[in-house]
Amino acid sequence: MLTLTLILHNLVRWAAIGLGAMAVYRAFAGLSSGRFEEADGKIGRFFAISLDVQMLLGIMMYLFFSRITTSAFENMGSAMSNPVIRFWLVEHSTMMVAALALAHIGVARVRKGTQPKAKHRAGLIFFGIAILVILVGTPWPWSTVARPILPGM
Repeated sequence: MLTLTLILHNLVRWAAIGLGAMAVYRAFAGLSSGRFEEADGKIGRFFAISLDVQMLLGIMMYLFFSRITTSAFENMGSAMSNPVIRFWLVEHSTMMVAALALAHIGVARVRKGTQPKAKHRAGLIFFGIAILVILVGTPWPWSTVARPILPGM
């Protein structure tokens, strides 16, 4: 079950990064055009939805399937002194929850905005910060908590 969840988590990661990049691009482009289209709001909502799915898969691994986190819960003191285990136990999950919150705040601010430029500015700020947090919190192959680009495949 861990392998299937990990594969799905990886695939949704790429969808989330792509949707986030598109949301940021549309917000940036919309600031120049001064028009807000329905597709601009939808891409931000799809970004937030992809993060919701990603969070669900991550919680499943975090609490039930991952040998790293389930064993770390048995000895938290030892786990917190190991930087790799601490990343999976605290840092990764904290950053991703923050990105999820930022994306949802962005969706709400875009939806409630009255002027097109204000909507695009809110999307650019919140979706932009969310995607940056995601990129920082992702275990890339070159990071200290290296994971392959396509794990499980």
